[in-house]
Amino acid sequence: MKIFVTGCAGLLGSNYSRHLMESGHQVIGIDNLSGGYKAFVPKGENFEFVKLNLENRKKVVDLFEKHKPDVCIHFAAYAAEGLSPFIRNFNYRNNLVCSANLINECITHGTKILFTSTMAVYGDQEPPFNEEMRPSPIDPYGVAKYGVEVDLELARKQFGLRYNIIRPHNVLGKYQNIWDRYRNVIGIFIRKTLNVQPILVYGDGEQTRAFSDIKYYMEPFDLLLDGFDGETFNIGADKHFTLNEVAETVQAIGSKYGYNVPIEHGEPRHEAKHAYCDHTKAKNLLKFEDNTNLYDLIEEMFVWAMKQPNRKVKDMPYEVTKDLYDYWK
Repeated sequence: MKIFVTGCAGLLGSNYSRHLMESGHQVIGIDNLSGGYKAFVPKGENFEFVKLNLENRKKVVDLFEKHKPDVCIHFAAYAAEGLSPFIRNFNYRNNLVCSANLINECITHGTKILFTSTMAVYGDQEPPFNEEMRPSPIDPYGVAKYGVEVDLELARKQFGLRYNIIRPHNVLGKYQNIWDRYRNVIGIFIRKTLNVQPILVYGDGEQTRAFSDIKYYMEPFDLLLDGFDGETFNIGADKHFTLNEVAETVQAIGSKYGYNVPIEHGEPRHEAKHAYCDHTKAKNLLKFEDNTNLYDLIEEMFVWAMKQPNRKVKDMPYEVTKDLYDYWK
């Protein structure tokens, strides 16, 4: 197939693009490099990189006219839940407007779209979350992602758009941006440790999350390229941990490699206390199987991160500063 992969410089996009190339597909990778790095973009004879801001509707139209892809896999997003209340305008442009531009062209060209949504659509309900739960997001990021989910279903009913929705959560692996101060909690813990800075845990650290290895996502994604139209799937790990446990694991691994740092606690942020998913549907239909060993995965990431350049940590321009957390000022 000829496949568009947006966000090809990010964790999901760079890893799955490589997998698609190995499977013989032609991949056109799209990224504006605002949240990923050129060094993470795949290379190969059946890969073409296009630097593009998906807000530019004309360029999106031109790209679809040129390539007429069979499938568009939409990974691109700035997935910073906790920051999204302070960057509302950017959040909705980045997640809603960019997605709308892609959906328009998928309708026009008969292209199937795979959309990566988020566990954030479930909000603060009782976990484990399952796909039958009514979404109830508690932050603008979750609102934006759920808005795209609803729009996809409307496009299916009116235009016959083929789509699938994937709700991954807390995915880890090589090519993750660990230099973002607002997202990817384990990446932040690793970066802090490598810079011999205290690991900062928001609140009391008793929040629970489940973390999964990117490598277990590849085959389930493959089954969605041409099957299960109109379905939504949670994909991720079953076993959950407190953030205190995660911080202590990173601390122990850092110490093993000569980086000794303390753990500190900062003010709590607006977030769901307990958030993890049920993956029964993906296991039954997509043959999904997660065998993540969190200690081994974090150590693998830590060793990878040790070999990376010490990239600059950027600040986002805040649109709202009222009640901004001290650690983001």
